Amino acid sequence: MTDPGSVDLVAAVLASCDEHPDAAALTFGRRTLSYGELARRVRATAASLVREGMRTGDRVLFSVRPGPDAVVLALGIVEAGGTVVFADPGAGEALFRARAALAAPRWVAAESVLYLASSGPLRGLARRRGLELAPYRRLVPEARHLRAGRWLPGVPRGALALSRLSSGRRPRVETEPSNSTGFDTAAARPTQPAGDQDALVIFTSGTTDAPKAVVHTRESLGAGLADFAAGVGLRAGQRVLTDQLMVGIPALIAGAHWTMPPAGANPGARPEQYLALLPDAEVLFAVPASLDAILRALDARPSLTPKNLQTIILGGAPVLSPLLQRIATRFPDAAIRAVYGMTEILPVAIADGRAKLDAPAQDGDWVGRLVPSVRATLREIDDGGGELVLSGPGLARGYLAELPEHPLAELATGDLARLDGDSLTLLGRRKDMFIRGSQNVYPGLYEPIIAGMPGVSDAAMVGIPDELGDDRIVVVVVPQHDVPAQPSAEHPVARSVARALPGLLDAGVLPDAVLAIGELPRAGRSRKLDRVALTAQLRAATERAVTGRTS
Repeated sequence: MTDPGSVDLVAAVLASCDEHPDAAALTFGRRTLSYGELARRVRATAASLVREGMRTGDRVLFSVRPGPDAVVLALGIVEAGGTVVFADPGAGEALFRARAALAAPRWVAAESVLYLASSGPLRGLARRRGLELAPYRRLVPEARHLRAGRWLPGVPRGALALSRLSSGRRPRVETEPSNSTGFDTAAARPTQPAGDQDALVIFTSGTTDAPKAVVHTRESLGAGLADFAAGVGLRAGQRVLTDQLMVGIPALIAGAHWTMPPAGANPGARPEQYLALLPDAEVLFAVPASLDAILRALDARPSLTPKNLQTIILGGAPVLSPLLQRIATRFPDAAIRAVYGMTEILPVAIADGRAKLDAPAQDGDWVGRLVPSVRATLREIDDGGGELVLSGPGLARGYLAELPEHPLAELATGDLARLDGDSLTLLGRRKDMFIRGSQNVYPGLYEPIIAGMPGVSDAAMVGIPDELGDDRIVVVVVPQHDVPAQPSAEHPVARSVARALPGLLDAGVLPDAVLAIGELPRAGRSRKLDRVALTAQLRAATERAVTGRTS
């Protein structure tokens, strides 16, 4: 058995490519890459980037939509010694600029349309439509640029076309790059990749003053993603439907056939459109809110229930009994796998869905058994219980702003937990707990589920004390559009969330009211939710909502 600490991300993918050269690796629309072709393109991209001056440790600000080109480029960058810095153009210009400043990239990779939309008159049009795009062309003055897609106005001088990088041909540039970039391509030489080389930077939270970004190495990603592939049972030849890189790469490591949905196919927003993708899928990954939408669409059109689905994988938010029961009923022969993890270490534990359903009713959420690359301990805390502390080969190197001085040796998660051997049960977040009747309610177990629902940009669950000293449970959602001036139970998003929650949450924690609100109060540099301020703000609105519902 391979030592989980020695798995190199790109080496694992390329080894799978060499083992299955003629098998289908990646399909996007009508385009399919074999494993052999994928390996050739990744290696050609890496060689081209080195020839063009990429050096070990170079960071690449990466804004390329999911698709074969994005996968090839990301793997090629890492193989060339670079680090992929995922950059969401929808984060807003101020935050995007702050993140770019922290990352200090020497390269920028973006869609041609982003260069176009973030320059000239189109930038003003995008702003009027609510999209604040940073000017990609000028964002990092000394950067080299990589463009995806055909040339469009706004693409900077010297930009390299991804299609030529992956073909192995000498990249053609729109004009000769200026000498101000400081790159000496003649001096660039390939280097032997090292497992502790930085591979990926993922921004998780923070403000424009203090962005927070997690840095993973080739080995930390390799260990975690190999554990993912083994833990959910991915096999060579299986058709895996997902647009998530952190699921698709394990599929490639396992020799499976990764199928990417077309751009804009969102099961949460348009589940009917997504149903057309299911008949060929043998493995499906979805977040709980998206799978809820798929199940509702299948409830309306049961004849469209796919027959070939072998495994359903859920992640990105807690997975609770009501949703698991619906999955088991709709897909009685499919295996169900619920994945618990976090950006710093993914995955942490994997649960068999039916075993999770059969787990004894208890205060907490059983999230399965620890994967081999994770070590877990409990740290005693002042208010009782134990805080989950994680370490192991799958742990990220650390946070970008704190490196290299303060690497992560362990991660104090802030989760209360119980460990029975390698079996892990979460008990909520430290100090974020309220009581309904005889039940302790930990909002941190449920807020990620609600925040992932269609139309919701942010969510919180609070307890509003009543006259008996008990707590009414109130769910607060911030709509993505048409935010209300005052808390409202009649907002369309609040009503749709209220209708959906009985299929997602346990009955004991279903809210007494669901309210839409303009924004959640936050405090401090970390912008942590201010539950005290939110509770005070909602007392009167909750009284009106609950009274109106019961009258």
